[in-house]
Amino acid sequence: MSVGVQRLREEPEVIRKGALDKGEDATLVGVALALDTRRRALLSEADARKAERNAASKQIGETIKGGAAPGGPEVAALRAASVAAGERIAVLDAEIGRVEGELEDALLRIPNPADPDVPVGDADANLTVRTWGELLPRAVPAVGAAGAADEAAAPGAADEAGTAAWERRPHWEVAERLRIFELERGAKIAGSGFPVYRGAGAGLQRALIDFFLTVHTRENGFTEIWPPAVVNAASARGTGQIPDKEDQMYVVTRDELYLVPTAEVPVTNLHRDEIFEFGELPVRYAAYSPCFRREAGAAGKDTRGILRVHQFDKVEMVLFETPEASATALEWMVGRAEDLLRRLGLAYRVLLMATRDMGFVQAKKYDLEVWAPGVERWLEVSSCSNFRDYQARRMAIRHRPAPGARPELVHTLNGSGLALARVVAAILETYQGPDGSVRVPGPLQASLGTDVLRPPA
Repeated sequence: MSVGVQRLREEPEVIRKGALDKGEDATLVGVALALDTRRRALLSEADARKAERNAASKQIGETIKGGAAPGGPEVAALRAASVAAGERIAVLDAEIGRVEGELEDALLRIPNPADPDVPVGDADANLTVRTWGELLPRAVPAVGAAGAADEAAAPGAADEAGTAAWERRPHWEVAERLRIFELERGAKIAGSGFPVYRGAGAGLQRALIDFFLTVHTRENGFTEIWPPAVVNAASARGTGQIPDKEDQMYVVTRDELYLVPTAEVPVTNLHRDEIFEFGELPVRYAAYSPCFRREAGAAGKDTRGILRVHQFDKVEMVLFETPEASATALEWMVGRAEDLLRRLGLAYRVLLMATRDMGFVQAKKYDLEVWAPGVERWLEVSSCSNFRDYQARRMAIRHRPAPGARPELVHTLNGSGLALARVVAAILETYQGPDGSVRVPGPLQASLGTDVLRPPA
């Protein structure tokens, strides 16, 4: 159960409006309410029948003690009543099980209502919260001085005046000259959308993963997790991938496992069916994992390069917070993702996502997009979300708000910190030079052992 039966009873119109705002099926709210009413009626009748059976059993003993023959008509009538009550209880229990299953299924398909400050609408209603850095143009102006074109490879170095000296190329053309990833050989091995990184490309992946994890663990207070790359159905259901995103997941059918679409799934499930004791929160994890997504329905979109692939690398932030702290924690988490982009010198913007562009399970979501001047477009590299108690209810993750207090649901949050494929694309397009070289961002130079990547001779 996700929205919670109690909230469904108390705020049905809020839940219904939340579904409509997200473009989901609001009729499920009425279905769930009817099932809940039916379930309570069945439980009430079952309790009454059990009381009848218990009373009949007790009366049988008292009647026999009073001198009635065990096989006499009076005792036989009482035993018949007890048997009839038991038969009805069996029928009621089976019906209760069926109704509870239907109720749970309906609740799983009702989306998490968005927070009140989330804009209502589709992608056109997304709000730009802030922008950082210079949005470099594809055409690099000539500045007249010798060597100026090389300086233009650095963000902000080009003069806007003058005619174009050269044009920044899309990342796949830069990568081809550098020979740092191979799409064709990846397709030969596994199919399209599975890139192979080689040489400096593989080193760049490793350097970025290490940079992200180092900052998160040494500066931001995260505990590093190295999770499994597969999860079971219970884990996928707990975070909301099932039933909402089931068609986007790769399934290991023989073993009934799913390849992880993000480290959010295994890491959040670390504490499924557990209780955090008073004072243990917040708990914050940073985890690297390969991510696998079928991208069903995305045929023909962003087929060039590595903007839309079936396997990519990502470092994920996962937070367990008290309800009163989760709103502040979301803003803090967004700041941690922004910090990484600033250190890499990549221009970006932060978007507050509208209801129909934010996802089924999120209550509030920010997207971070970097500017890629080679294709002159924004690329999403992070989504940071607050789920409030929606996921925690599915996974029964609770905390004690005070010593000895009754456990309450925690709030869960997660965010990309960061997703590599598009970060790599933005680096190649931002830091390229006219000769095909790419200047390495400062935080990655020590790991790569160089400050510039150059095409092979």
